[in-house]
This record gives sequence, C-alpha cells and structure tokens, in this order.
Amino acid sequence: MEQTATLLTAIITPFTADGSAVNYDALARLTEHLLQTGSQGFVIGGTTGETPTLTEAEKLELYTRFGQMVAGRVPVIAGAGSNNTQATIDFTRKVAQIKGIDYALEVVPYYNKPNQRGMQAHFKAIAAASDLPIIIYNIPGRTGVTMTPETVIALSQVPNIAGIKQCGSLAVQTIVDHVSADFLVYTGEDAQALFAKTIGATGVVSVASHLYGEQMTAMYHDLATGDVQHAGAIQRELTPKMAALFMYPSPSPVKAVLNDQGYQVGGCRLPILALTDQEKATLYQALGTQEGVRQ
Repeated sequence: MEQTATLLTAIITPFTADGSAVNYDALARLTEHLLQTGSQGFVIGGTTGETPTLTEAEKLELYTRFGQMVAGRVPVIAGAGSNNTQATIDFTRKVAQIKGIDYALEVVPYYNKPNQRGMQAHFKAIAAASDLPIIIYNIPGRTGVTMTPETVIALSQVPNIAGIKQCGSLAVQTIVDHVSADFLVYTGEDAQALFAKTIGATGVVSVASHLYGEQMTAMYHDLATGDVQHAGAIQRELTPKMAALFMYPSPSPVKAVLNDQGYQVGGCRLPILALTDQEKATLYQALGTQEGVRQ
C-alpha cells in the first residue's frame, strides 16, 4: 500500500429496504462519492460493514463486486478474520482469489480470549497460509482481549504481515517506535487521526470520512504542508462530531445521516436497529445540524 494512502474509509454495507440483500447500486454511488471526497482506500466487510451479519456467500459476492467498482484505483482491504484459526485460513484463501482485493483484515480472536502466545500463533498460521498480505485488526473493545504492543512488534517481523489497524488505546506510539518504516500502522479511532499521523503512523481507517472526508483530507494536507495549527483546528472541530457517530450502536448513526443525504443505504441488520426519530434528533444536535452534514 502506498504510504500516501493516509485516509481509508471503513465503508458501510448498504442494504435493500427490507434488509434481505446488499444494495449494490447504493454501494456504487457511495463509493464514487467517497473517492471524490478524499478516501484513498477502503476497508470492506469490517465492523462498520456489519460483517457479523453477512453470510460467507454474501461476503464473497460483496468483495467481488466491490473490487470491480473500485477497479484498482485505491487499495482495498477485505475483512476475513474470525476466532477460528482454520476457518479464517480457509476463508482468507477464498478472498485471495478475488480480483481487486489487496489485503485481508484479520481480527484478533474474540470470545475464546487467547493469550499473547496464542495470538502470535494465530496470526503466524494465517500469514503462512495466505496469498494476500494481512493486516491485523486489534480492537479490544469488541474482542474482549488486548493484543499488547510487544506482540504487535513481534508479529511485524513475520513475513506477509503488512500492518495493523489499532483501536482503543494510544499504543500506536509504542508500535510506531519499534516497527520498520514499511509496516503499515493505522489508527482505527477517528479522534486520533491527527495525533497518529504526527507521530509517524500511516493514517486512519475512518468512519467519519463517510461524512467529513473533505475536511479530513484538508487536515492531512495542512499537516503535510506544515500548517499544524490549522490541522489541529480541523481535528478539534471534528472530534465531537466523530464521537457523535458512536453515540448509538455503529453503524446506525452514519447510516441515518447517509439516508437523509439521499444515498439510500438502508437500515442495519439485527441486532443493530435503525435510529428512532428522537435518537436522530439527538444525533443531529450533536453534529450541529438539523438536516445532515452533506457539504
């Protein structure tokens, strides 16, 4: 992945009105919008993409069609992980056959709560079996376990492990200090987007970029050109809005706004519910707008 790919969007999965199928027309329209507003790459089939509610067949079709939509214009990372090492290997091999997928995103195993040694064994096994380079997804708030910076650093030396999406803590700094320059380090926290980049991370895997891609692009441009004060002002302005997009179970807030902007992305699949009218009003108040945030 090019080091200049600083802003990646963890893209939502649009559904039809009844939630029974993926709405590919809406996905194509949203993808073009995100490319036009600054997204330099995508994570498809991640947390924001509601991957736990997609069947394997749906994921494979989603990745295939999304690869065709993007058509090599930017890097695409596809969610392929689970808490079952062999099942993850099997599915990653299938994803690797899809044209247009550049990396596999492999989550730290959830629910069964492995220790650090078990995590290393898990990722080494996947990396050895995968035809795609893999990105580790460390998200303690959802997995119930925390991969330590020391484990990340050790895994960064493993062939075919290309990077990490690090969520939840400020461990990005320790990781950046001890990995090679070509190891991709992304924060998965929008509020850390500027901080992470200033200390040497590659960039951010973002949810807020669905709505604020142009502002986040401007922020990174200001940082690159030395206008740190203005970059900081943009991050400070966006941070409460970024937090608001997680005030209800994600991705229901960002989907609510996108629907109001006319992108017809549908609702969420159970157990995530669409926002009520009162929740939408509270969300828009937090975002500082009454009618969505389309620029």
